[in-house]
Amino acid sequence: MRWGLSDRRSILRGGLTTVGLAFADSLFPAWAQTGTAGTKAGSELSGDHIQLRIRSSHIEVGRRSGHAILANGTMPAPLVRLKEGQNVRLSVSNELSEDTSIHWHGLILPFQMDGVPGISFPGIKPGSTFHYEFPVRQAGTYWYHSHSNMQEAMGLFGPLVIDPAGEDPVGYDREHVLLLSDWSPVHPHKQLRRLKQMGGYFNMQKQTLAGLLAGKDQSLDERIDWGRMRMDATDISDVTGSTYSYLVNGHDSDANWTGLFVPGERVRLRIINASAMTNFNLRLPELAMTVVQADGQDVVPVETDELQIAIAETYDVIVTPGAARPFAIIAEAIDRSGLCRATLAPQLGMTAPLVPLRARPLLTMKDMGMDMSGMDLASGTLDLSAPADAPSKGGHGSMKMRDKSLAPESVRMGPGVATISAAPADRIADRPTGLEQVDHRVLTYADLKALHPSHDRRSPERELEVHLTANMERYMWSFDGVKLSENPEPLAFRHNERVRVTLVNDTMMPHPIHLHGHFFELVNGAEDQQPRKHTVNVLPGGKLSFDLTADALGDWAFHCHMLLHMHSGMFRVVTVRKEGGTA
Repeated sequence: MRWGLSDRRSILRGGLTTVGLAFADSLFPAWAQTGTAGTKAGSELSGDHIQLRIRSSHIEVGRRSGHAILANGTMPAPLVRLKEGQNVRLSVSNELSEDTSIHWHGLILPFQMDGVPGISFPGIKPGSTFHYEFPVRQAGTYWYHSHSNMQEAMGLFGPLVIDPAGEDPVGYDREHVLLLSDWSPVHPHKQLRRLKQMGGYFNMQKQTLAGLLAGKDQSLDERIDWGRMRMDATDISDVTGSTYSYLVNGHDSDANWTGLFVPGERVRLRIINASAMTNFNLRLPELAMTVVQADGQDVVPVETDELQIAIAETYDVIVTPGAARPFAIIAEAIDRSGLCRATLAPQLGMTAPLVPLRARPLLTMKDMGMDMSGMDLASGTLDLSAPADAPSKGGHGSMKMRDKSLAPESVRMGPGVATISAAPADRIADRPTGLEQVDHRVLTYADLKALHPSHDRRSPERELEVHLTANMERYMWSFDGVKLSENPEPLAFRHNERVRVTLVNDTMMPHPIHLHGHFFELVNGAEDQQPRKHTVNVLPGGKLSFDLTADALGDWAFHCHMLLHMHSGMFRVVTVRKEGGTA
């Protein structure tokens, strides 16, 4: 990444002097510079009063350049490091010509400090400063980002690490932050317009005749069946590597962010997915990872070879490189339209090998929430543009994916709901999209167990079902068929009530769903050790449940963290009130 400098890649390739490298990396915050020995005092913003200044800039990433919005002049933003138990004041000054905001993702705080314009505060006007003040009530790996005008996609995000007040249950010798992101010179509002015009605008990996003849894609019959349903088995990601550069700590593969280690050390990697629209499959091809935290919460250590980190999730892992050689860190987009390689190395100048992209995955009927046994598509066609209550055009075996009989009363059927999953499956133990067939260990939600038992062991008092709905062809996204712009009633909870919430994904894409101001316990069979999370990825055609103790009074955002989905309407307000309606 650069601001009006000569091509960064050519600088790195030519025998760059130590002084030149230091100058180039000064454009990054200290924690994100290549060759860092790890996060340490002096590479972060800390203390009881922290200041951030938000301004516009023009940046270049590899061969791409465009408009960006930065905090303190860098992308990514500075590392904010806090201590559990302290009181902090974070002053955010807006030097833009438009409103801005900062949301402290995953933090437990008063709702007025949550940073969501129109819900928890008015936003930060141009030329003004807002002071966020709150006690720090937790420890772990988190991040912060704008919640205004899709500024997050333009670079306004950064890591936030909170050290525990007592002894850290995770033992390690060194730590590095790995902040994953996607960046495009195409403004997110323009991306959205193009997707409204054509749902698969950025998908350059559609099936071809060559793929059919080579037996790499669907068979001819399968393609005909999917064509009748107006579905595309390659529709994995809305925005792809055709416009995105994939980055680790602001560096692309050519720039090769490098973090140092000493052989034999336990290295803690604090992995954050700060992308706008990309879920990543992350692996170190020659190193096993031991997962020790999920969403900042300690878990029973579990070893794996690869994990999928959805947008807005965080995972902390321990790796132990034993040899004095470079090791690759591979963050691969789930649709395989691109990847980013970074390096762990014993000394600066080493480069780990850049692995090839793996084959692009294909969706299946399971991703549509459909059990195809006994169904016959040939006897009828599926018209997704027909009214929801229209009679089937086919015979006995025809399929009606928008049949009203499949939808609960809570879902408002209309042009924004193209499909209702006929048989959504509990996919909590399923390998996530694109990793179903790999020949090594893959983390699933079923593998996670909280290190400490839940404080609230009450059974849920009631149940709530929320459907994730869409018309992907028209690029319409919603909860229960209703967009936020249609002013749906808030999801209301009584203070401290215990509720089991089930999310049903009626679309063919995974959705990372985030609830502000709370942690919930993911129902995964771990009983009183259900993992605590603030963001959960609901696989296509699947469902999952979490138990929520509504212990945070106020108004909170609840939304898909795919930025264009949220902006298009997959967003609700959650209210938590005492008996009698007071906050």
